[in-house]
Amino acid sequence: MPFVQGHLRREPLAVTIRSECAHCRRALAVRIDHALRYEITTREAAPLVFLPLVNFARLKAESIIDDF
Repeated sequence: MPFVQGHLRREPLAVTIRSECAHCRRALAVRIDHALRYEITTREAAPLVFLPLVNFARLKAESIIDDF
């Protein structure tokens, strides 16, 4: 993870994630810095954040992705 590396090196690092919308296939870019501040760098994009609520005590799959 770049943020861990930046912390260990005492350097402020940032990452840009380039992806696309799963619904409309439009490009999407998000920049995240060392303090976990984020900026949507794609014009007119308004992505929604999905936070799955998982009962880890009952999770049988190896990953939460496998249960979705």
